[in-house]
Amino acid sequence: MQRGFLSQYFEGIAIKRLSAVEVNTDISHQHEFNGSRPLRTIFGDNRISSLEAHFLWLAGENEGFSCEGHLTWYDAREAHPTRSEYRLYFKSNEVMDQARESDMVIVAKRPDGEIYMILVPFGSTLESQLLWLFGVEQVGFNFDFQAIEDDHDQEVDFAVRYILEEMGIVIEEPDSGCLDSLLEPYFDDGFPSTSVFSDLARRSLRDVSPYEEPDQTLLKWIEQEEKLFKRLERHIVAKRLEAGFLDDENIDVEGFIQFSLSVHNRRKSRVGYALENHLEEIFKAHHLTYSRTAVTENKSKPDFLFPHIYNYRDMLFPASRLTMLGVKSTCKDRWRQVLAEAQRIHNKHLFTLEPGISENQTDEMQASNLQLILPKRLHETYKPCQQDWLMDLSSFIQLAKERQ
Repeated sequence: MQRGFLSQYFEGIAIKRLSAVEVNTDISHQHEFNGSRPLRTIFGDNRISSLEAHFLWLAGENEGFSCEGHLTWYDAREAHPTRSEYRLYFKSNEVMDQARESDMVIVAKRPDGEIYMILVPFGSTLESQLLWLFGVEQVGFNFDFQAIEDDHDQEVDFAVRYILEEMGIVIEEPDSGCLDSLLEPYFDDGFPSTSVFSDLARRSLRDVSPYEEPDQTLLKWIEQEEKLFKRLERHIVAKRLEAGFLDDENIDVEGFIQFSLSVHNRRKSRVGYALENHLEEIFKAHHLTYSRTAVTENKSKPDFLFPHIYNYRDMLFPASRLTMLGVKSTCKDRWRQVLAEAQRIHNKHLFTLEPGISENQTDEMQASNLQLILPKRLHETYKPCQQDWLMDLSSFIQLAKERQ
């Protein structure tokens, strides 16, 4: 196990696609997998009864959920002198009840021995992301084992962190304590505005160049702001929990729920604004002219219009020189919203930080005349057939310059 690498979170996985007999209750009620060698690598040769496991269903936006369950690992022929027939049994639960033929299941072992049973829909973006994360190219209907080591032990960079957090795994930041000196002014006053926080992240970093290395710089700014945010959030939330939730000496359940929702909503909304802030700073460094969230048709507000909203409203200005950039930290199914914005512009651009979007989604984007843009380092999370089509930030800046 290396700190700061994937092996800090996972030791190895067994991965397969589900067959009809494993998911169709009209055919079978077995709720078990044949104990092939890959599973024996994870569980060993001894019987394990009622092993606690974390079951996780990863689907589209706001569709994922988890539950706790138990596994039994046993040899169905343990009384036989020469033969063995291992099985992995699980009881029906809300996660495994979602399974359909060809969905992907991952049995993942963490360094502390905890088992994750991960179920992912066939052809989904999360399937693509997990295959990239664990370094798996092909998945068949029999289990294959993949140890998290050597070439498959990725450093926990932005993309790896993104996928692990989608799985609900808390990322350890060993150097986060050194950020307290930067955050101390906000310990008592609470969160500053997003623009102030983004500026703090940029000012606290050295050895970045928004002009010469816009892609790399953007990711460093985003990662730094994420670290600062989580450190400040930890301090503020701990302080609020220490104060407790009491209303006239009674436990204030509603107050606790509202506080939890505010924490969750702040996390969701902050990332998108932060990304826009950092992109704007890079556009300024390149002396691009633009309008941010200017109103076009039907009260739409594209995130960025180039060269300016005045040019967009001037019907004599060539539409071929207009550029629209939507910004979404994660696309999910919301990328289609961009298509209805800035009707004068036929070919639209969308910037995202989401790694490994599925081929189905990117094919649909291309068919809808939407060009996806990501920082160059995230291109490797996509399949080779997708990478040739992707655009990086540097290339987009050059395009916008040529049209000004």
